[in-house]
Amino acid sequence: MKKETRNVTRKVLLVLAMAIAAMLAFAACANNEPDTHSHTQTTDVSAVTSSTVNHPPLNVANWGLFIYEPVLQMFEAEYGIEVIYSTYSTNEELYTMIARGGAEFDVIVPSDYMVERMINEGLLVPLNWDNIPNADYIFPRFKGLAFDPNNLYSVPYKWGTFGIVYNTTKVDQVVDSWSILWDEAFAGEIFLYDSSRCTMGAVQRMLGFSMNSRDHGELNQVRDALMQLGPNVRAFLADQIIDNMIGGEGALATVYNGCAMWITYYNPDHNYVVPQEGSQLWFNSMVIPASTRNQANAEKFINFMNRPDIAYLNTRYTRYSTTNIGAFERIPEDWQNCPIYWPCDETLARGEVFVDLGDFRADFELAWTQILLASN
Repeated sequence: MKKETRNVTRKVLLVLAMAIAAMLAFAACANNEPDTHSHTQTTDVSAVTSSTVNHPPLNVANWGLFIYEPVLQMFEAEYGIEVIYSTYSTNEELYTMIARGGAEFDVIVPSDYMVERMINEGLLVPLNWDNIPNADYIFPRFKGLAFDPNNLYSVPYKWGTFGIVYNTTKVDQVVDSWSILWDEAFAGEIFLYDSSRCTMGAVQRMLGFSMNSRDHGELNQVRDALMQLGPNVRAFLADQIIDNMIGGEGALATVYNGCAMWITYYNPDHNYVVPQEGSQLWFNSMVIPASTRNQANAEKFINFMNRPDIAYLNTRYTRYSTTNIGAFERIPEDWQNCPIYWPCDETLARGEVFVDLGDFRADFELAWTQILLASN
């Protein structure tokens, strides 16, 4: 497996240590580490014959901390197909990579609204479901979602929520609203996730707006509120928030639930909450760019990733919620009942799924740029 350095986000040594430790200890809500090997099919590397090694490489792009990378080597050994693996930090970065044609990928993992946009712009190829029989393991609730209602282009991979993780040794207040981020007691103590849709979406919900609003007046209110938050913001970060919060460097941070799983496990002084105003309910799916010249093998890869034992390894390491029934059945009951990993119905009812903003996109991103410039 070849790891591309282009667009690859590197974490500090702490996360490398966490990755190793994750193989020894299970998770935030589970007391006992499951025996992965008892659930995992093994691959005899020596059984890969010369006739299987003539495939072109498979180019896969994914989020950081969103796969257990040894499964890539398992795929290579089983099918004799080299995987060139790259990561990206935002949907917008991924879109630029695909739309401008500067990089050729065979499998990518965009979020809901970006799947919708790529479908509308003809950037994805319809899937041949005959090549992906393991899609039968996807929970029915994750099929037919609004961004791909006919299940033509995408296979759900991970899902979850966006909320606030906070250090209980630094926060005495009840954390149940996005408004706590504006409390002057937390000057310089807040990390915000570096994502325009997620961070601005949280403020939209706090102000009573839809996260998919195309109203300029509402957008201006969101922009102004985030500009006023400036004195409290230590930094806008992505996965680096994990390291900082584990190290006790901040009081509160806006994060995805998978990030919160890492943080609450490695520093139990932390809790995670989805504020009462509601938040983002997100879905990331595996899709195939229309520019691929390797569709059959791309579908083979997606099918492999949906094999229950492989999906289990991925959810165990990444700590992001699986969409795979077979993987879910393998995890301990404590993990299944953990509200960070598997949100309850009441939390889900307060969630909203992003849609593509269309022509309003430019105004939205301009407001985000203004927010970032004001924070410097």
